[in-house]
Amino acid sequence: MRIGVTVFLTDQTIGPAELGRALAERGFQSYYAPEHTHIPVSRATPAPLGEPLPDYYSRTLDPFVTLATVAAVAPGIRVGTGICLVAQRDPLLLAKETATLDLLTGGNFDLGVGFGWNKEEMADHGVVFGERRDMVREGVLAMRELWAEDVASYQGEHVRFEPSWSWPKPAAGAVPVLIGGAAGPKMFRAVLDYADGWMPIGGRGLTQALPVLRAAAEEIGRDPDTLRVVPFGTEPTPGKLEHYRNLGIEEIVFNVPSGPADKILPVLDDYARYVERE
Repeated sequence: MRIGVTVFLTDQTIGPAELGRALAERGFQSYYAPEHTHIPVSRATPAPLGEPLPDYYSRTLDPFVTLATVAAVAPGIRVGTGICLVAQRDPLLLAKETATLDLLTGGNFDLGVGFGWNKEEMADHGVVFGERRDMVREGVLAMRELWAEDVASYQGEHVRFEPSWSWPKPAAGAVPVLIGGAAGPKMFRAVLDYADGWMPIGGRGLTQALPVLRAAAEEIGRDPDTLRVVPFGTEPTPGKLEHYRNLGIEEIVFNVPSGPADKILPVLDDYARYVERE
């Protein structure tokens, strides 16, 4: 089982280079970076984990610059977004960024995507909240065209571009796409429609959810064994890891509190004992 971590890095926390070296020294195998472009002061949308919204949401480093830095100092570590707010990004630019990062890491990159929760943040990007799921779908499908085809085009309701050239291409022809969020019919339809796997936030309820996802995959003729399921942002315990292993989970991402080095490094030291058992 691959053991990774996610942590909000900001201008006030440990830096990505120091974090990358610390992860490599302790044997961690993946790092996922979150994303928020900004947090409007007039926000009315309630925070999903409760109020007040932590300050690090408004100070988050750009995920792609962060991941490139981590990968440069720790080339053996797989990097990914956890998660990228696709609806708030231009898919032509995002296809270029993701393909470049994947190529430069030798295919060691996962694109974790999400639909988002902050209506005010989305509105500043011109995103209608009720349309965000369709926008994410079209964005991913458009990127898949750009990654795969020498001459790519896409004509959707939200994403449109004429036949175009776009290089580089990802190392293996496509970037793996994982959708983050809670279990449910909408989530599983999205995963089976245009993604390579699911990132259940917190990792609860997998005993009940995984059979439902697998059955849904079989119904449409998709091999459920090809779906990656990566419990994300969970708190580690020996029993939990053994439970995930018995469910066939091959990667888990631990949540590490945001903070300076003297706060984060002891947590990594503690979590490293789970890596050593692998």
